[in-house]
Amino acid sequence: MATIFTKIVRGEIPSYKVAEDENYYAFLDISPLAEGHTLVVPKHVETDYVFALDEQTYTGLWAFARKVASALKAAIPCKRIGVAVLGMEVPHTHIHLVPLQTEADLDFRKEHLHPSPERMQEIAQSILKEYEKL
Repeated sequence: MATIFTKIVRGEIPSYKVAEDENYYAFLDISPLAEGHTLVVPKHVETDYVFALDEQTYTGLWAFARKVASALKAAIPCKRIGVAVLGMEVPHTHIHLVPLQTEADLDFRKEHLHPSPERMQEIAQSILKEYEKL
């Protein structure tokens, strides 16, 4: 059975896309820790553990995430882009990219934001615009 992220990649479930290539997809987290909180996933592999990915998918995922992080930092004012790979809630490898002002911004136990759909679309378009410049 396809994961929720596979359904997002296929367009079966809507998302706020910020970047895409033939093998990877990046979209806004709908329950973000910070504005711009982005998830990066492989399109063709549903492994739930990042270290179980084949070498090519693993290195490609990180290269794609690096490019998305550059676009994210250009679009969202922040000191750094934090990275987390948890993989506990969805059985599909994904990298969290979170704009940070402090280390505490990467605490998944804190209250998550609830931006409006209009704000999410605005953020996604801003990041996508920066990604397309790279």
